[in-house]
Amino acid sequence: MNNAEYDLMQVAGGAPIKMWTHGVPVEELAKQQLANTAQMPFVYKHIAVMPDVHLGKGSTIGTVVPTLGAVIPAAVGVDIGCGMMAAKTTLSANDLPDSLGTLRSAIERAIPHGMSPKTRGYRGRDEGSWHTPPAPVDAAWAQLKGEFDAICLKTPSLAKTNNYRHLGTLGSGNHFVEVCLDEVGFVWFMLHSGSRGVGNAIGTHFIELAKKDMRTHIANLPDEDLAYLAEGTQHYDDYVEAVSWAQKFARMNREVMMQNLIAAVRTVITKPFETHVEAVNCHHNYVQKERHFGKDVLVTRKGAVSARAGELGIIPGSMGAKSFIVRGKGNEESFHSCSHGAGRTMSRNEAKRRFTLADQVRATEGVECRKDANVIDEIPMAYKDIDAVMHAQRDLVEVVHTLKQVVCVKG
Repeated sequence: MNNAEYDLMQVAGGAPIKMWTHGVPVEELAKQQLANTAQMPFVYKHIAVMPDVHLGKGSTIGTVVPTLGAVIPAAVGVDIGCGMMAAKTTLSANDLPDSLGTLRSAIERAIPHGMSPKTRGYRGRDEGSWHTPPAPVDAAWAQLKGEFDAICLKTPSLAKTNNYRHLGTLGSGNHFVEVCLDEVGFVWFMLHSGSRGVGNAIGTHFIELAKKDMRTHIANLPDEDLAYLAEGTQHYDDYVEAVSWAQKFARMNREVMMQNLIAAVRTVITKPFETHVEAVNCHHNYVQKERHFGKDVLVTRKGAVSARAGELGIIPGSMGAKSFIVRGKGNEESFHSCSHGAGRTMSRNEAKRRFTLADQVRATEGVECRKDANVIDEIPMAYKDIDAVMHAQRDLVEVVHTLKQVVCVKG
């Protein structure tokens, strides 16, 4: 340990790697992936590794990569702008209905989710409807459309992606909507999603473009998914424009879902309540310009949350585990960052192989949620111990609220 804060991993010919992982296991493949990234010549100062770190595609999840003069699209990934939103309400535990299943059903009807065509998004208004887009979708898309049209002039293939149809939708995998209780019994709404189909298309397009641009040099990279776009090139400028838009889409996607979530809850709970008391909306897969150690740099957070001094953020656990509203401590060594969750300890396929439906039912006891074979990959035991993760980053954030879910909607 170094000053009781981070472990230092040094790579020959690479930037230092500072790891807030003390007391949390890190897989060897993830360490190798970190070493590969550290060898990129444009990494600024060092790489910061969060305690939820695990193997990812292109770059390790739970990693902060600051760069000068270049960006690695695969380090940002394809779930651009994925993140969390939480809102505290004036409701208390006693205001919740006796049947939490009724509440979950109302939320599932209000927010398209999952992989089925009839549940994952909206049709256009003139096409017949799986879901009729609520008014907030139209209002949000009006703010996004102009910039998106300009991006599509440069990359026409994006125009045919699920863009408007996915605005206000959840998706699948580890994305979720939850009703939670905090440490004194107040009700919170919390959700996790990103830029959906259009963000995936943007990420995939520019990852492949970076590989194509580097076709004569890619053999010299530690991993072809570390192909990068150099500042000053047209493709770099186009990527920065597109990824910035996708991050706006992701933020608005969460805002629309939160509006629809609140409206759905009001159909079940007739007692008047407010939700403006406290709200947080934060990305954990994104890239943006920031100033660190006296320089303006691009900071890529892949599975990490901004934690500037006083800044609020969200660190969710898994289904059946605690989540946390945190306040950043502004630790410069971590580039003002913290973890984005607990972090997986095994792949989805391994979780399905190792655990049974009975295990899933036991692990989510007391939570109104799906309890079927299709969500075993999200079982709490497939994730790291959230308490150990929080202890490892005590120099990065302080806990403001501890949340425990009572209702969980999964894609």
